[in-house]
Amino acid sequence: QVYLVESGGGSVQAGGSLRLSCRTSGINFKIHRMNWYRQAAGKQRDLVATISSDGSTNYTDSVKSRFTISRDNDRNTVYLQMNTLKHEDTTNYYCHVTWRSSNFWGRGTQVTVSS
Repeated sequence: QVYLVESGGGSVQAGGSLRLSCRTSGINFKIHRMNWYRQAAGKQRDLVATISSDGSTNYTDSVKSRFTISRDNDRNTVYLQMNTLKHEDTTNYYCHVTWRSSNFWGRGTQVTVSS
């Protein structure tokens, strides 16, 4: 079975930093593109950042230059370093992978940024 477990969320003041982690199991991690999404209550889940198997990355415009996605293939883990956090970054963050044409999600980790 595929498991994705996020951690690292919490409460910080605006301008602060958090590092999210997503530990995976059940997949050949190093060959898969990994994604971070976020979803506020009552809103759609939006793609925040993605990292391909070759390490290339993409970000949604609102987090460029503030967030950095990375991966450790030895630890089967993907990270999201979030700097200069803003109040509008407050929401739940989810790790995602597509494996054998199916979407797998973690349970999410809550990030709260106080202004």
